[in-house]
Amino acid sequence: MISAEQNELMTRIGPGTPAGKLLRRYWQPVALVDEMQGERPVKAVTVLGENWVLFKSIERYGLVERHCAHRGADLAYGRLEDGGLRCSFHGWLYDASGKCIDTPAEPEGSRLCEHIRLRACPVVEKNGVLFAYLGAGEPPAFPHFDCFVAPDAYTFAFKGYWDCNWLQALEVGIDPSHASWLHKFFEDEDPAASYGKQFRGLPSDSAMPISKVLRESDRPEIRVERTAYGMRLHTLRRISEAQTHIRVTNVLFPQAFVIPMNAEMTISQWHVPVDDGGCYWYAIFTSFTAPVDKETMRNQRLKTYPAPDYKPIFGRHNSWGFSADEQKHRTFTGMGFDINIHDQWACESQGRIQDRTRENLGSTDKGIVLYRRLLVDAIRKNEAGQLVIDTEASGPPAIDGIGPTASIDEYWKESDATRRKRSAWAA
Repeated sequence: MISAEQNELMTRIGPGTPAGKLLRRYWQPVALVDEMQGERPVKAVTVLGENWVLFKSIERYGLVERHCAHRGADLAYGRLEDGGLRCSFHGWLYDASGKCIDTPAEPEGSRLCEHIRLRACPVVEKNGVLFAYLGAGEPPAFPHFDCFVAPDAYTFAFKGYWDCNWLQALEVGIDPSHASWLHKFFEDEDPAASYGKQFRGLPSDSAMPISKVLRESDRPEIRVERTAYGMRLHTLRRISEAQTHIRVTNVLFPQAFVIPMNAEMTISQWHVPVDDGGCYWYAIFTSFTAPVDKETMRNQRLKTYPAPDYKPIFGRHNSWGFSADEQKHRTFTGMGFDINIHDQWACESQGRIQDRTRENLGSTDKGIVLYRRLLVDAIRKNEAGQLVIDTEASGPPAIDGIGPTASIDEYWKESDATRRKRSAWAA
C-alpha cells in the first residue's frame, strides 16, 4: 500500500523536490531535432517545472533560462544574431553557455556584461532527440544503449504530450498484462500493412499475428529481475505445450523503457515531466534490419500527435475519441487503432496525479512494485549523496517471439544474439 506521503515523494518533480533532484542527475530529452529546423531555431521549453529557451547557435545548441538577466523579458522572442540569442528589449546578447557577451545600450567601453550569466545546461543530440543535463556538477556519460549506438538511418524519433504525471505515464510501460485488454483488436490485420504499428505484425519465428497472441492468451506469467540499468521483465504466454510467446521488456532507470515494436524494431521511450501534471513521451525507434522509413513513421504519428506542439487530437476534451459502436464491434476500448491513445486514456483517466493510496495491486503488478522500490531507494541515496549512476550498460535485449516452451530462456537470448549478428550495425 502506497501512503499519501510516498505518492508525493515519487511524483513531485519541481526544483528542490527529492524526485526532482534525482531526475536532474540524468540526461533529459527536451526537444526533437525536427523542432529546431527552419530559419529560426528557437523554442520555449518547460522541463521539470522550469522554464527555458532552447536555441541553435552557429556551433551548438544552447539551453538557457528563459528570462533576460536585465529586466526579465522573455528570450523565447529574442533574435538569433552573432552566434547567440539577443533579447528584443534592450539587445543584450547571450551565447550558448548563458554568458552575456554584449550590452549594446550601455555606454561605450562598459564591462557590465562580464559579470552577467544566465543559468545554462549542456545539450547533446542523440539520433533525433536533444538531451539536456539540468543538474549540478558534471553530467554522466551516455550508456551504450542501442538507440544511441545505431546509425541515424536506422532510427526515428518522435514525441507526444500526455496530460498527466510522468510516473503514471511511465508505469503503463511496466505493466505487460494490460496489452491483452487495452490493446485488444477483434480482427487481425494483414502483417504486410503493419509497418510502423505496434501489436499489428508478427512475432519472431511465427506466422501467428501478435494481436491474436494477445487476444487468446490473456493470463500471462510475468517475471521481473533487477539489472545494472534498472530492471527486466519477461512476459510469457503459453501457446501450446510445445510453444510459448515471450516478450522481453526493460526499464532504463529512472524514466525510460525499451520494448519490442516488432521482430525488427525496438522502442526506447522516456517520460519527461513538463510539470507535476503533464509530461512528454520521447521515443527513439531503432531498427536492426533495414533503415527506417522515417517519412512513413512520421506521417503515421502526426495524424494523432500533430506538430508543432505534438499534443494529441484526442483527450479529456473529447472523451479520447470513444465510440460505443467501435467498442462493441472492433476494439476492446472503442478508442481507435492507435495504441498511444489507448495508453494515454489509461493514464490520463486516473487524474493528473494518480491517488495510489486507493490502489489494489495484483500479481501482474510485480514490475510496478519493484520499480517503485527502486525509485524510492534512489531518491534516498541521492539525498544522502550516495547515488551511483551506471553508464556502462549496453543493449538491452527487447524481444517479441515464439519459441520452445522447454527452453524459452535460452530462446530469447539466442534470438537477441542472432538479430545482432545479422544486423549491419549491431554486430
